[in-house]
Amino acid sequence: MSPLSAHFLYLIAFTFPCASLFAQTEFSAEIVDTQKPDTPTQAKVYFAKDKMRIESQEHNSRGQGVFIMNFATQTSDVLMTQQHMYMEMPAQAMNQRGLYSFFRTGDVENACSDWLKIERNTGGTCHKVGTETVNGRSAVKYEGTNSSGEPSSVWLDPKLRFPVKWQGKSSAGELRNIQEGTQSASLFEIPAGYTKMDIGNMMQQRSPQH
Repeated sequence: MSPLSAHFLYLIAFTFPCASLFAQTEFSAEIVDTQKPDTPTQAKVYFAKDKMRIESQEHNSRGQGVFIMNFATQTSDVLMTQQHMYMEMPAQAMNQRGLYSFFRTGDVENACSDWLKIERNTGGTCHKVGTETVNGRSAVKYEGTNSSGEPSSVWLDPKLRFPVKWQGKSSAGELRNIQEGTQSASLFEIPAGYTKMDIGNMMQQRSPQH
């Protein structure tokens, strides 16, 4: 997965809870790093009612990075397309980062109360700025600071119930070319012929021998 894709996941998870997956519009979009205007689209995101897929547009020795989250089962998988393998991310680790609970919350018009409940934002601030237009779509802008005083801003799309623009201390980006519509179920499934990578066995092999 590209650095921008990772920034996107963690930024929105630690910025404003806003998405109610079981009642939002399905869509696809391009993730663009606005800090690097000459950089092409870094990733694509696909959203179904209870699933999300992020595809890096960069390719390396492992192929294209693909990250799939299933919010109903609270499972996450990373696909290594070149090796035809996949790695299942521990649910406990994902829960600790708040990535599952983040996408389940949400009143776009009143996001501050949820945002201030996140441990990282304890003692921080939040206020609703108002409605702005982002790439032709109406969005609700919020500004806030976390417990360390670091500022961030997020623009939430009321129809998608999802961030369409974000700006933090170390990253900024937005969604472009948003296409509403039903997403293919195959996007959120492990492709046939892929082998599961044993994370536990890998950790044991890497641990120091006594």
